Amino acid sequence: MSSQQDHYYIGIDVGTGSARAALVKHDGTLVASSTVETKTWRDDNDHRIFEQSTTDIWSAIRKTVKTVLSEAKVSPSDVKGLGFDATCSLAVTDLDGQPVTVSKGDDLGQIGERNIILWADHRAEEEANSINSTGSVVLDYLEMEIPKTLWLKKRMKPELFSRCQFFDLPDFLTYRATGNNLRSTCSLTCKCSYVPNSGWQPEFFQKIGLGEFVENHYKQLGGANGQVATAGLPVGKGLSKQAAQELGLVEGTPVGSAVIDAYAGWLGTVAARYKEGGKLSEFVPSIDESRHRLAACAGTSTCHIVQSPKGVFVNGVWGPYKDPVFPGWWMNEGGQSSTGQLIDFMITTHPAYPKLKALAEDRKTSIHEVLHDELEKLRVEEKAESLTEVTKDMHFYPDLHGNRSPIADPRMRGSIVGLELDDGLSDLARKFNVTLEAIALQTRHIVDEMNAKGHSIESIYMSGGQAKNIPLMQLFANTCNMPVVLPKSSGAAVVLGAAMLGRFAAELEPDTGDIEAECEARWKIMVEMTPPGTLIAPGASAREKKLLEAKYKIFRESIDIQKRWRAEIEEALKN
Repeated sequence: MSSQQDHYYIGIDVGTGSARAALVKHDGTLVASSTVETKTWRDDNDHRIFEQSTTDIWSAIRKTVKTVLSEAKVSPSDVKGLGFDATCSLAVTDLDGQPVTVSKGDDLGQIGERNIILWADHRAEEEANSINSTGSVVLDYLEMEIPKTLWLKKRMKPELFSRCQFFDLPDFLTYRATGNNLRSTCSLTCKCSYVPNSGWQPEFFQKIGLGEFVENHYKQLGGANGQVATAGLPVGKGLSKQAAQELGLVEGTPVGSAVIDAYAGWLGTVAARYKEGGKLSEFVPSIDESRHRLAACAGTSTCHIVQSPKGVFVNGVWGPYKDPVFPGWWMNEGGQSSTGQLIDFMITTHPAYPKLKALAEDRKTSIHEVLHDELEKLRVEEKAESLTEVTKDMHFYPDLHGNRSPIADPRMRGSIVGLELDDGLSDLARKFNVTLEAIALQTRHIVDEMNAKGHSIESIYMSGGQAKNIPLMQLFANTCNMPVVLPKSSGAAVVLGAAMLGRFAAELEPDTGDIEAECEARWKIMVEMTPPGTLIAPGASAREKKLLEAKYKIFRESIDIQKRWRAEIEEALKN
């Protein structure tokens, strides 16, 4: 008989451009991981369009799972649970699970490969505005899949629309793995207008033009009759025979109810103890400590998630959502639409980018290291105390792709002040630094709004690719004036959170009626499986603190100015 030390769990994370599987031990040790790129289709004539394929994604998942088992030489029978997380993208199939095309044109609604409207897709802005005008209670919680679903209905033949079912992508993956249509509280409440404590709202769907969902008892959305699951509860009877064969695992292996990727980042980080100055803190967090820890999952975009014992309404921040991870607890989700993507854009579109690439290749280092070296050279030359002082006269507002939080205004656009007649490497370095500043300032804006409305955030727990950028993490700590805790592996935190769902499914007893015990059992698993993080304390000098405060005031003013200018232009164009 095997001991728990011989038990393994597989976490599967589907991001914007790849699928990743990780094989994780019972204690959270990462044994093997594998990543396969996935396809994204764009429309040359419409920049708002981003589409993917569940067929392509499942193929990538199959490859990653088989690879980690092979590399680790672990028997499929030793894998005791499986968990999924994914981006909050809309996956569409027919009622038999066959992919349905979401691309505009003659193929819309037909069986076909491109059946996912990616989270970044903005095609449904008109539908979103129409839904926002209803004043429904649903809008208190915000969501994103229903406008896209309405967009499809308006353009799809009625007989084709009626045969569709709609999934937030994490729920599609558990459906594909088990054949069971159980939906997660995370996806339904966070993205599909399922209201905490009361479920679907018939008046809302009838008012916006999706009354058929009410008539068919929400068969197309799932979650009918309250059949939803908090994170990690077992879905159906585990892996179906077909999925087990495709993944190289054992039929019936428990599959945990899925979460959106940012929530997996929360799972994989916020229970961590931390090291400060190389020494592990003796403090072991309790579940109550979770309300003071903001999880920031920072990749292409950034999500900011915090848990609270009671629902907190924050303007421009999604939620509060009840039960997405812990039964009885609420969560809010802030976000920045473009962060990692913004950094890449600002670098790659600059005239000095070819020179930057060449220097990085010549020095056998990354372009970011070259930029940091250039900034340090400028700091010394200008006798500046900090990099903030190097860019003291440059101010950047970063919402090139609209604002998700805390303004919730898709019409916001970027602006920059302090331009010089310079297109060289030093100018690129300054713009790189001011971009990092803007991301940090906006993070503070989100944290400030959350705390002003009732949260008590005292630290930020990072995951995702940006956590590798230590100067940026120090800038976050200095700007927000609170510690930033980095995971042991910046890239593994999200997929570790998914693996925890697999262990939840294998060990948790659902519907015991003892909510407090269920929460403690979840938290205990998280503490056991989360490796210690590294704490970065605020370290700005008095001079830099004053500069950052001034920059933050200017940042907030730039929002008001943009809104005022927009109103003046709209007034000028009135007939």
